[in-house]
Formats: sequence, C-alpha cells, structure tokens
Amino acid sequence: MKAAVLTVSDRVSRGAADDTSGDLLAGLLADDGYEVERRVVPDEAVRIAAAIDELAAEAAVVLTTGGTGVAPRDVTPEATASVLHRPVPGIAEAIRRESAAKTPHALLSRGLAGIVGRALVVNLPGSNGGCRDGYAILRPALPHAIKLLADEPTEHRQT
Repeated sequence: MKAAVLTVSDRVSRGAADDTSGDLLAGLLADDGYEVERRVVPDEAVRIAAAIDELAAEAAVVLTTGGTGVAPRDVTPEATASVLHRPVPGIAEAIRRESAAKTPHALLSRGLAGIVGRALVVNLPGSNGGCRDGYAILRPALPHAIKLLADEPTEHRQT
C-alpha cells in the first residue's frame, strides 16, 4: 500500500533545516507496512495544492506536515481545502481534541482532513510531537478508511 508524506516548509525546501517531522511520519508509515513517497514544498498554496493532487493520484493516504498554524505563511489548510473533494472533519477534530490535552499550542492548529479522489489527506503540524501524536490518533482508523475509499469489503467491529 502506498502512502505519501508532504513536508510544507520554506526552510526545509531551501535546505536550511532538516525534515525531521517528515522523517518521523515516513518512519511510522513504513513501520506499518506502507511504501512511502516523500515530497517537500515551500509554504506556497499553489505548490502545496498541486503536490497534494499529484500525490493523491497514486497514494492511498497523504499526510502533510507543516503550515497548519496561525503564522502569516501557514497556508496548508487553505491549499488543502482547495483540492479536497469531501471533508472528513472528525479526523482533524479528534487530533485537535487529543493534542490539546498535551499542549495548549494544539488550539492554534487549523489542519484539515478529507478525500481527494480515493486518497485520504490529513494535515498534521510541523512538530515531531504533533506528527507522532496525530498519527497515533489516526492510525487505528486508517486501514478501515483506506479499504472504504478503495471500495473494498470491510468488517465492522465494535470496540
């Protein structure tokens, strides 16, 4: 199963910083058996939207890291909204709710989640902790979501 990690960062795209959150997400996905494609773009809405569209055409899930806060160049949610076919607000709501119990900074996250074609797209913060915690929240539902989007049979199991 193919997954993609899109890092949104001016500094990483210029080579002025290491892509630690992208590395972390790629490792988590690989540990779960996904073949991971990586991409880095600057904080520019047109480039973010184009990258999401391209990655979603080939991957079952696209996780973005970075650009979800309130800084002037944080435009990942707007870029994501411009390409989403259907929103899945429960994911972003759960990530913010659970993350707020750990840090007040989670209240500033504007990340979105939704569907582009048959891919699930989820915006995560640019911090390692935000990515680790966000993936932990998403992880239990991810296989089911991927099967539903692929129109494969699923089993409902009460927890």
